[in-house]
Amino acid sequence: MPLSDTFKNIINDYKKDSFLNKIDFSTLLTCSEVTTLMHYFEMAIFPKLNHKMSLEEVLNTLLGLLRVSLNKVLEIMQVEGVISKFFSKITNIRSMVDEDISAFFKNDPACFSKEEVVLSYPGFKAIMFYRIAHEFYSLSVPLLPRMISEIIHSQTGIDINPGSTIGRRFFIDHGTGVVIGETCIIGNGVSIYQGVTLGALSTRGGQKLKGKKRHPTIEDDVIIYSGATVLGGETIIGKGSIIGGNAFISSSVPPNSKIFN
Repeated sequence: MPLSDTFKNIINDYKKDSFLNKIDFSTLLTCSEVTTLMHYFEMAIFPKLNHKMSLEEVLNTLLGLLRVSLNKVLEIMQVEGVISKFFSKITNIRSMVDEDISAFFKNDPACFSKEEVVLSYPGFKAIMFYRIAHEFYSLSVPLLPRMISEIIHSQTGIDINPGSTIGRRFFIDHGTGVVIGETCIIGNGVSIYQGVTLGALSTRGGQKLKGKKRHPTIEDDVIIYSGATVLGGETIIGKGSIIGGNAFISSSVPPNSKIFN
């Protein structure tokens, strides 16, 4: 077939009533736009990250960027309310991030300083941006929280759904291959290692499962070692438990349990 005829077939394919042909990307968020937002989120948490801008300039720039971005995914009347609520959460996000940094430094004997945590630990980076994405998820903002999470996922190998609920002083060591599902609930002072999956028993129900608790609850001060898998919305790992490497758990365990299998 001549190349001209092949081109005609391709062009005709674009005229079909297909979802692929209906997406107007000009009206949607872009990865570069979200990446720029993330840079300013980080500066809002660490005010001395950029010495060329005052904190007030950082916050005003972030405000303007958020207005542009949120206008693409929300009704105009919703945008200012969401922005106001998000900015009111920044001090709490900073407080939790501060405690996360301390947890990393305390739990990792290979760590020389808190600055090292901030600059080089993928687990910390994933948690920090999870905490930002989670606030937008809680405000029912579409696209943005998941895009933040997936950009960080691609950078760190750590997949934290922004819908999950994670307490204070969270520590992820090494981090590669960690998966935390949307309805997972994690308490305070929890530590997990590389390759841990906190997932659903089954997703065969697809969209019918939306809104249902599908992922486990991890209570305070639990340690889950590398390669462990904990599944199911009714599964509760009791406070103070230790889950050994490569364990497979699909039912609850009482507080202070030690599971090695």
